[in-house]
Amino acid sequence: MNFAQFPRRKYIHTPTPIEPMPALSKRLGKDVTLYVKRDDLLPGAGGGNKTRKLEFCIADAMEKKADAIITCGAVQSNHCRLTLAWAVKEGLDCHLILEERVKGSYKKEASGNNFLFELMGVKSIEVVPGGTDMMGAMEKKAENLKGEGRHPYIIPGGASNAIGALGYVSCAAETMTQLNDMHLNIDHIVVPSGSAGTHAGMVVGMVGTSSNIPVSGVNVSRKKDVQEEIVYKLALATAEKLGVNTVLDRNAVVCFDQYVGPGYSIPTDAMVEAVKLFAQTESILLDPVYSGKTAAGLIDLIQKDHFAPGAKVLFLHTGGSPALYAYMETFRK
Repeated sequence: MNFAQFPRRKYIHTPTPIEPMPALSKRLGKDVTLYVKRDDLLPGAGGGNKTRKLEFCIADAMEKKADAIITCGAVQSNHCRLTLAWAVKEGLDCHLILEERVKGSYKKEASGNNFLFELMGVKSIEVVPGGTDMMGAMEKKAENLKGEGRHPYIIPGGASNAIGALGYVSCAAETMTQLNDMHLNIDHIVVPSGSAGTHAGMVVGMVGTSSNIPVSGVNVSRKKDVQEEIVYKLALATAEKLGVNTVLDRNAVVCFDQYVGPGYSIPTDAMVEAVKLFAQTESILLDPVYSGKTAAGLIDLIQKDHFAPGAKVLFLHTGGSPALYAYMETFRK
């Protein structure tokens, strides 16, 4: 797969580690061995998976001579934090449109990512109600900036388009190189499935490297059928952009929606338990919205014998731990 054909900023200089999780595996008491791909250790202010996508998205913006970045997310968006972080590094203004998906959840003085937006000098924040047409809101902001003589570039939520998803096709290739070097035969990969770029990119990458390792996503918001269709469409677009000729089987996209709970970013007891379990067995910090709910799904699937006895399962840790500090009351109940 040829990534050199696309503009790319090189923010990542070494592969993120793949580590065994022996204490957690033992605690779960099943014949499944767990490993973790530590994309929470990616560079950027607070780390996380969006850095891989932003290598391509920010590069595309700069090639198009943009001087301002516009993006969107929820009120504690890890994507917004990392987009702002890399925009700051590149000397670009950054404007955020935040969707209050849970009414009353935005608090300007909040900790977590809200504080980091302020600390890193975001140029503007606009908070809009849940259900707002986010692309429409970003396009309106772009028109306003153009009227001021600026050259804005829009990065969609989660950097989840065919450009951003290239970052996780690249991650899949990186992962396979590591697994081969480690002589480690992984049977299954579990990833968070939200805006779909990470999940779609990993599916394309695993197909493109002929790895034959199935990838399952744990949903953080949508129903199974809706999310699978979104991931599959983005995977097709990404494969086409990259020139992956292998046919993408619709069955390669699998999602589990049982762990969303009442809705996006709303805590669940299983999430809280999973976050505490990772912290107290492996000293790994998850986030309450993505990796926490994904870990809850992973644990439940193991307990229900979803994976074959003796299976080796790789958990893709997408980061986001700064958001934990906005949920302290939830964890201290």
